[in-house]
Amino acid sequence: MVLIQFLSYFIVKDLSYPKLLILAYCFGGVINHSLMLAEHEIAHNLAFGHARPMANRLFGLFVNLPIGIPMSISFKKYHLEHHRYQGDEKLDTDLPTLLEAKLFCTTFGKFCWVLLQPFFYSFRPLIMYPKVPTPLEYINLVIQLIFDGCIWYYFGGKVLFYMLIGSLLAMGLHPVAGHFISEHYMYKKGFETYSYYGSLNLITFNVGYHNEHHDFPAVPGSRLPEVKRIAPEFYDNLPHHNSWVSVLYDFVMDPDIGPYARMKRKHRGLDQ
Repeated sequence: MVLIQFLSYFIVKDLSYPKLLILAYCFGGVINHSLMLAEHEIAHNLAFGHARPMANRLFGLFVNLPIGIPMSISFKKYHLEHHRYQGDEKLDTDLPTLLEAKLFCTTFGKFCWVLLQPFFYSFRPLIMYPKVPTPLEYINLVIQLIFDGCIWYYFGGKVLFYMLIGSLLAMGLHPVAGHFISEHYMYKKGFETYSYYGSLNLITFNVGYHNEHHDFPAVPGSRLPEVKRIAPEFYDNLPHHNSWVSVLYDFVMDPDIGPYARMKRKHRGLDQ
């Protein structure tokens, strides 16, 4: 996918902006979103295995390049805590803030929230739970800036815009972005994690198999359907989704669902 994106830049540089936006939404953004989900796999050390963590980190830096925004190392740092402390009001930065829940509670507000989701998802951890950057994060930043600069120099600003806008569009009001909402928003009271079993799993590393993933985070996405197959008694009767488009539509239109429809737990730490 990284190489496909590299090759696409030779075509994109000569397109008009309207055609570029359509291609970014329908093609480039989809690939970039798939690369983000590849980063999710890499964050769990599933590319080279748990015995080679540095190989996973370095590969993550390479996969990060077409996305345009340095996120590989920082994502791992926060995502593993989402698994360990799911629903913790401080440590799980996947939870919308109270301000988000209050501001975006109407139909129009939720529509805007979905559109702006890439910004909430990116900046919420930095504001609500800031951490000291690690050396690898600085390396991630420098490598990405050099790559983006090379794209600007050799292909022009239009291609760099294509990279960035594709990443942003595919994290907002886009079918593949439905997984952000389908995973943990409580469409049925009492259930805080949901799987999705639709066809878009084919291009998203089976991220839809989310109950299975949280039960077995060390199992690669390619094997999660097998987990469900051999343990039907644990998964077949759980509420699940079959369409990410329906997830997005219901999220916006259903007054009982919104940024507030999450299981939230009080933080219990040494500072209390």
